[in-house]
Amino acid sequence: QVQLVETGGGLVQAGGSLRLSCAASGTIGSINVMGWYRRAPGKQRELVARITSGGSTNYADSVKGRFTISRDNAKNTVYLQMNSLKPEDTAVYYCNVRYEFESWGQGTQVTVSS
Repeated sequence: QVQLVETGGGLVQAGGSLRLSCAASGTIGSINVMGWYRRAPGKQRELVARITSGGSTNYADSVKGRFTISRDNAKNTVYLQMNSLKPEDTAVYYCNVRYEFESWGQGTQVTVSS
């Protein structure tokens, strides 16, 4: 069973930056996809960004140009650099890894004040 530990959430003013990290413990194999999802109050969970083990990325339109996803394969860790944050980015952010199976992190709160 792969465990995911997320860090880096918090409270920030609009226009500020935060960096989320998610470390996976256990065996996820060399071919996998790591990503970030978020759930805002009253909304469904949505994909924010994901990155393959080969480095291909895709982003939600709402975060393109502001967020950057990256990973360290040696550490089984994925990062989400969030710049120019907006109040509408406020949500619980969840780390996700898809390998032979799928694992989710416990979530980390990101709150952007106006």
